Amino acid sequence: MTRIARSTGIIMLGIAISTAAACSKQADSQSMEAGRPPVAVTVDAVTPADLQESVEVVGTLEAKFSADVKSEVTGVVTDVYVTEWVPVKRGARLARLDTRETEAGIETLKAAEAQAKVGENRARREHERALQLKQYGLITPQALDDAKTAVEAAEAAMVAARAQIKTAETRLTKSFITAPMDGVVAFRGVSVGDRVENMGGNTPMFHIVDNRALDLTVSVPSSRLASVRVGQPLEFSAETQPGRAFTGKVMFINPAIDPASRSTKVIAEVSNPDGVLRGGAFVKGRIIVGQRTGVLQVRKEALLNWSLDTGKAEVFVVSGDKAQKHVITTGTANGASIEVLSGVQPGDQVVTRGGFALRDGDRVVVSKGEGA
Repeated sequence: MTRIARSTGIIMLGIAISTAAACSKQADSQSMEAGRPPVAVTVDAVTPADLQESVEVVGTLEAKFSADVKSEVTGVVTDVYVTEWVPVKRGARLARLDTRETEAGIETLKAAEAQAKVGENRARREHERALQLKQYGLITPQALDDAKTAVEAAEAAMVAARAQIKTAETRLTKSFITAPMDGVVAFRGVSVGDRVENMGGNTPMFHIVDNRALDLTVSVPSSRLASVRVGQPLEFSAETQPGRAFTGKVMFINPAIDPASRSTKVIAEVSNPDGVLRGGAFVKGRIIVGQRTGVLQVRKEALLNWSLDTGKAEVFVVSGDKAQKHVITTGTANGASIEVLSGVQPGDQVVTRGGFALRDGDRVVVSKGEGA
């Protein structure tokens, strides 16, 4: 009995010591919590606001109108009148080919025309003489028909000579390479002395670009395609113009979906009267597909542990001098803000800066943010 009592006493003493240690630790923890300094945070108020529903897109700008200029005739370049990057008007001369052979050919054809004219005049005089002889019965019907046929043949020869001259003059005109449209010379591929072939080769003589109107081609995920319509605005920024915002209008939606990317090409037209945007530039933007009013929103920087798959996130709401953790349900993104479907109320003060250092129930020192 003495041994049992002694063991029981030892066990009770151990329990008492453990309990005392646990109480001491809890007291120390509470003491440390009480001594934890308040966390400096910035807050914004949860307020209803207009929400623009949009589809995020990326794409590339291309000139709506451009042209590769090639020669319609074969020849050697004798003059180049423009350099790259210069603006040109439609019909302006860009280059000239050697025209000496063509000009000599025109002179030869004009001489042939003159001979045809002499033959035509001779045939007409003979026909008139035959008509006079017919009045006196001094010519046979066959001879009269021959005279008339000679006139028709002479007239045909005259028409042929003039057509040949016109063809040669057209060829001479084509020896002057002109701009087919207003624009800027984006590429010059020839120099004096180069021989160019009749519409030959893959390299053009010049490339003319009109940047006043651009096409913006973007890819829209098939899951968002139902909300996209022709005529909707597309707001975007370009890598070549940081800090500036531009707007286009959806003009065409490809009826087919790419099976590899599960997306559809959408083309928006962009007016560019000052020419600051360039073809080939990469852009990021969004198609505005709708607008709602009175939607609760918080700034994206307030979200912690945000899951796009579940639409859940955590925020800290400040009440008095304490921060309480709330789980919210998110909706549509709106630029720097996000729609809140549940978890907070209008007027709640949500931590936007300093939340990473907070724990549920921490004391805070508050400064107001942009939306407060």
